[in-house]
Amino acid sequence: MMEMGASLEGEKVIPFRPVPYMKEQVPTAQPSAPPDSLNTDGIHIGRSDGVYIQGANVKTGDDCVSIGDGTKNLHVEKVTCGPGHGISIGSLGRYPNEDHVVGVYVKNCVISGTDNGVRIKTWLNSYETVASDLHFEDIAMNNVMNPVMLDQAYCPYNHCKARVASKVKLSNISFKKISGTTGNKVAIRLVCSSGIPCQNVEIADIDLKYNGRAGPAVSECANVKPKITEKLNPAACTKLVSDTGSATSA
Repeated sequence: MMEMGASLEGEKVIPFRPVPYMKEQVPTAQPSAPPDSLNTDGIHIGRSDGVYIQGANVKTGDDCVSIGDGTKNLHVEKVTCGPGHGISIGSLGRYPNEDHVVGVYVKNCVISGTDNGVRIKTWLNSYETVASDLHFEDIAMNNVMNPVMLDQAYCPYNHCKARVASKVKLSNISFKKISGTTGNKVAIRLVCSSGIPCQNVEIADIDLKYNGRAGPAVSECANVKPKITEKLNPAACTKLVSDTGSATSA
């Protein structure tokens, strides 16, 4: 059993939300909302086990696919995303007693003209929780502003008065076979918590080109030493940043 809708317009609408703890396959769909609409995640998954999303074409003003707490064994494949905010795990850690996220596999997707590409986000000054075995592979990026983000400094709209490191524990993460173009000089951003640094992060076979006036693409890192395999453009961790100095948004 699930709530579903093939098309939507306006704000605060999430067309697909699997019922908690049920194994389901989301049918092929084309959820759509205007690019400037707020809180319109195309597909939201949370507190579910064994959900499969395949072949969806999502256009929205928020995350094309939003993955919340309690998600386990989720497979997202052959999704076309854009416009929107990309495919995101989180945000995590905002509320107490969030369920763990274990096993997210995003493969063979195309992301175009979005604010973000593939992203993991946890709040600054968060509650404790855990997310592990998070994998993104075979992703094509077309003029995406922030193609690869692991962001433990998430804090939209200045909600974090205290710049306290995130308490969300992240481990066993990979970004592999990601290529295309970035609309932002910072193509890869891996910002882990200084309180609980990420464990076992791998980046492999990434080729992201930036053609702006600011020069070639770069990458930013905090509190992480990623395992690097195969080619990598831009090079890993060309700039070191803080996880608590400047919060990120949206």
